[in-house]
Amino acid sequence: MRSTFAAANVLITGGLGFIGSNLAHRLVDLGAEVTLMDALIPEYGGLEYNVHAIRDRVTTHIADVRDVASVAQLVRKQNYLFNLAGQTSHVDSMTDPRTDLEINAAAQLSILEACREHNPGVKLVFASTRQLYGRPQYLPVDEKHPINPVDVNGINKLAGEWYHLLYNNVYGIRACALRLTNTYGPRMRVRDARQTFLGIWIRSTLQDRPILVYGDGTQLRDFNYVDDAVDALLAAAVDPKSEGQVFNLGSSEVVSLKALAEKLVALHGEGRYEVVPFPPERKVIDIGDYYSDFAKIHSTLGWSPKIDLDEGLTRTLAYFAAHGDRYWGAA
Repeated sequence: MRSTFAAANVLITGGLGFIGSNLAHRLVDLGAEVTLMDALIPEYGGLEYNVHAIRDRVTTHIADVRDVASVAQLVRKQNYLFNLAGQTSHVDSMTDPRTDLEINAAAQLSILEACREHNPGVKLVFASTRQLYGRPQYLPVDEKHPINPVDVNGINKLAGEWYHLLYNNVYGIRACALRLTNTYGPRMRVRDARQTFLGIWIRSTLQDRPILVYGDGTQLRDFNYVDDAVDALLAAAVDPKSEGQVFNLGSSEVVSLKALAEKLVALHGEGRYEVVPFPPERKVIDIGDYYSDFAKIHSTLGWSPKIDLDEGLTRTLAYFAAHGDRYWGAA
């Protein structure tokens, strides 16, 4: 892996965000020349502190993926493009669907057009989402499961994903997509639940506030620690067998939300949780139980998660215990 990325030119859209910044740290360690593109829109999780420790080893452009001219300039001469920029809030996608459309669908088409015109040899890895499956018809959910999004975000992420596959198949722009599920870890957004509910749970635990578990708490989920997600992104980038493919990420460790809250409290050594009714705006887009079948990426690219939930939560609590003041109110 080091020889592959040593001196390689890498662009990360959404590079100051949660997954993008963790990926940037890893790529810098591998010797890559890393360029970050991020609009730092307050609601979307980008934060300059996320790359504070490597700020002199990356090039950062504060620019929006909706800015066609900026995208066209930045994709030139890149060997790899990790396309992680997006609007992630499912609730926000319902209250402001046009913005979600512009970022998660239209801007993705612009990025691919810029690659086709200025850098057709680049390899793209697109961060998609398990949300596009909607409410599961069977479990675990594999890539053959019917697509049935329950919110605007899922529809637009699906469009963005399929644009990447179309450009791979028609124009030879090497691209693939990873359908992420409940990624967590250091540098995630914890100010609110726009990125992941687990972020606000971490904050509540460390600030001695009750964790609010919506519904009855029996909903099942799987989780990936961010280092495992980064491993998957890198594996997809370097292996030609990924091209034109979609892959689920996931975990064989499945847990109910109530059990997850209990685990978080136990690992921290104090705290509490409350099982409360869903807010109406979240109830209508809740998908019930969900966990992934990740056999395809394991058999094709050799990926499987390495960090179990106890270790991942322990690392995450430790990070935010040390750096939380940079994140609680960070916009």
